[in-house]
Amino acid sequence: MLKIEHLTKIYDNGVHALKDVSFEVPDGQFLVIIGLSGSGKSTLLRCINRLIEPTDGRIIWNGIDITAATDEELRLIRRRIGMIFQQFNLVRRAPVITNVLAGRLGYTNPMWSLINHFSREDKLKALEKLERVGIREKAYIRADQLSGGQQQRVGIARALMQEPELMLADEPVASLDPATSHSVMKYLEQLNREDGITILCSLHFLSLARTYADRIIALKDGRMEFDGDPAEIDDKRFKDIYGEDAVRVEIA
Repeated sequence: MLKIEHLTKIYDNGVHALKDVSFEVPDGQFLVIIGLSGSGKSTLLRCINRLIEPTDGRIIWNGIDITAATDEELRLIRRRIGMIFQQFNLVRRAPVITNVLAGRLGYTNPMWSLINHFSREDKLKALEKLERVGIREKAYIRADQLSGGQQQRVGIARALMQEPELMLADEPVASLDPATSHSVMKYLEQLNREDGITILCSLHFLSLARTYADRIIALKDGRMEFDGDPAEIDDKRFKDIYGEDAVRVEIA
């Protein structure tokens, strides 16, 4: 169980990115967070694993207060929280398998990781994760030779190397075309359904959220505007979230 309690984030420049946000996520749920750019979606996800430090509030995961964790405790917590980024965050000139193995850094002796030394078991596991996302044959080519969709699948495989219980996906399909977006979202759905991994995924498009989410949370100007079943977002609620002039764009 993940509990977000009165979470607030004010940046040094005075921007109030999150304003007293509270909700709970049961284990195994696929939760999608929607809202306009600047609504607080990325800040919320990055506060959960403390890539961004909250200003106030608490984040409780499996009974552990992440917001109060020491650096060593946080290192252990982050082992089990995968992160998928909008811009993939790959070492573009490195082979795909090296990027995937980076997901084991939290489990590896720091001195060994500096010289890119991983066990045979980890290398086999990396190939297995690449097989799972359908690109094992790309293991030994450079990451920058892949398409955007393939690079995001490398990002998913890297996160899987952590053996995560919770996956945070920050706009994972924002730079992809509609067909590739569905492909990536289906891999996330598969991990949620087959492995029981709890997914928190931020998205722009309501149509994608409705297709894959068990539940939707909407943010507007840092506050929660909606929390409920995807089918409950009618035209009125859509305009409450996105604004009166917003037009629905469907990802076919």
